[in-house]
Amino acid sequence: MKLLVVEDEAKLAEYLRKGLNAEGFVVDVANDGLEGLHLALEGEYDVIVLDRMLPGLDGMALLSALRSKKSTPVLMLTAVGGVEDRVEGLKSGADDYLVKPFAFSELVARLQVITRRGSSLAEKPSEATKLNLADLEVDLVRRKATRAGQPLALTAKEFTLLILLLRRKGEVISRTSLAEQVWDMNFDSNTNMVEVAIRRLRTKLDVPFEHTLLHTERGMGYVLEDRSAL
Repeated sequence: MKLLVVEDEAKLAEYLRKGLNAEGFVVDVANDGLEGLHLALEGEYDVIVLDRMLPGLDGMALLSALRSKKSTPVLMLTAVGGVEDRVEGLKSGADDYLVKPFAFSELVARLQVITRRGSSLAEKPSEATKLNLADLEVDLVRRKATRAGQPLALTAKEFTLLILLLRRKGEVISRTSLAEQVWDMNFDSNTNMVEVAIRRLRTKLDVPFEHTLLHTERGMGYVLEDRSAL
């Protein structure tokens, strides 16, 4: 599930990125309203976490511009928490409104409700909450992965890595892109962290089964696809 955080407080943005990433979200962060609006309009996100007070373009203006073109669910996360402020936010198109300081578990629960609600309205619940490839199935709500009906015992990072590869199945994803999106690293070191994680995921995902789903494209990256069906 892909999520955009628009938050100008650097420490809070980093806290949200790491926490939501551990919960299985693929997270992009924008640190001002203009960047946030650009990403919100150009990208495809399942939900947006939006601060109200932002440099460049405030959260309410961003929400108004977004609503003129897209219906992406939005949770406003802000220190502006008066009754009139909350009502204004909801009337302006926010799907939920959470006041800082907040409990992280409540934020995650509210995001899950919003995304389920959006899935129901779209009448495509299985597409929003489950991802499939051949005999592999990932339940995003229950955070469970199975192959041929057998549960895969994945760590939180392995689960996030699998979701990213599965959402972009058939597309070669570079080692750098994986490092940035799963580990939040700007990748210019010689660490073999990605290779180790891919090897461990492959051991659980492919080794016990007849057909391989996770492939290495030498010099380019990794791709998840069912080549037995090609």
